[in-house]
Amino acid sequence: TGVTTLKSQTSALMFLSLYSTNKEYDGTFVQNFAKINLVPKLQRVKGVGQVNVFGGKDYSMRIWIDPEKMTAYNLTPKDIQAALNEQNVEAAPGKFGENAEGVYEYVIKYKGRLSQVSDYENIVVKSTGNGNFLHLKDVANIELGAFNYGQKNFGMSQNGVAIGVFQTSGSNANEIIDEVMSILEESKSTFPEGIEYVVPFNTKIFLDASIDKVITTLVEAFILVFIVVFLFLQDLRSTLIPAIAVPVAIVGTFFFLQLFGFSINMLTLFAMILAIGIVVDDAIVVVEAVHAKLDEGVKSAKEATLSAMSEITGAIISITLVMAAVFVPVSFLQGPSGVFYQQFAITLAVAILISAVNALTLSPALCALFLKPHEEGEHHKKKNFKERFFIAFNTGFDRMNRKYVGSLRFLVNRKWITVVALVVFSGITYWLFATTPAGFIPNE
Repeated sequence: TGVTTLKSQTSALMFLSLYSTNKEYDGTFVQNFAKINLVPKLQRVKGVGQVNVFGGKDYSMRIWIDPEKMTAYNLTPKDIQAALNEQNVEAAPGKFGENAEGVYEYVIKYKGRLSQVSDYENIVVKSTGNGNFLHLKDVANIELGAFNYGQKNFGMSQNGVAIGVFQTSGSNANEIIDEVMSILEESKSTFPEGIEYVVPFNTKIFLDASIDKVITTLVEAFILVFIVVFLFLQDLRSTLIPAIAVPVAIVGTFFFLQLFGFSINMLTLFAMILAIGIVVDDAIVVVEAVHAKLDEGVKSAKEATLSAMSEITGAIISITLVMAAVFVPVSFLQGPSGVFYQQFAITLAVAILISAVNALTLSPALCALFLKPHEEGEHHKKKNFKERFFIAFNTGFDRMNRKYVGSLRFLVNRKWITVVALVVFSGITYWLFATTPAGFIPNE
């Protein structure tokens, strides 16, 4: 009767099943009860694009023709169909006597389409002569049944109906599922005796577990970054500066997620995890540069900060632009790949840009406030356990660094080794790229 358009995603948000433990209510009753009383409530939930009822068991008048009786009366299914089309119609009969100036004017009343089993049973199929008529009940059994018996739905091994809930693009899945579950609980008190529901598939369980796991990983990554930074900077004041820069960048990224209309999902949270390790780099560069100035003998943290920032500002800006240039083009991908990676790329690019702003504004201010110039004679003080540990760590790190510099010196003096290694590894990379199986997403 026309074209119906629905704004809905193709993947189901949840499936629920209504079933009956009461023998008086069969699957047909359960489906029609759900379609009339429950589905409209679910369709009104904000963010729900479509609610599908599976099974096709809408109430319909079923006419079961008896082949032997049809043969005896010389009838065909086409004769039955013609009788139905003639006597089961929706029409406006009108009136007669209209030109009698109201004296003999009568409005013809007609009940319209038939709705009762008895009405269908009394449909006249043909005349048998002598004033007798053959009715539909004489050659067929009529009952109120289901439109389609091709499918059977069960819930908890009982007759029931399956319902799928689909969301619109950009809606909040968790909020939709919470409201749907609330409606189900409220409607349960109005169900006929013996009608129950079960939710066999609910994406909220997976979403909550996945997001909780990602948040746990986010916290673990922050703690590990803090430990590593403290291990190398070896000063709590210095460690606090990158540690403060991380949550500032993350909070700023959430602001832009809201601005762009993005949601908190697996891709954006994964981008946040990567961003923790990236956004801390700029702050570490600033702290190390200020420490270098203090080691050179600058007596004021403010002077050391101003001097360091005059040297590294250009480097921070260039690093930021290079890293953003890696992720921003990914957001312009088209098709399914673009849908997957757009939010990931933009989230990471925004976090990187905010970290650069932090490195040029917040981190220098914190360095001027937190860091202190080295006191004279501090190297002659008695060393505690922490200082002895850091001395041992620095000694080991310097030894490894000297070996690394020695290997670089070896390669510089023998440039042909580097060229050969580059060619070999390029060939290996090409071979692996050509022989590794390709796919849209990894197999689970």
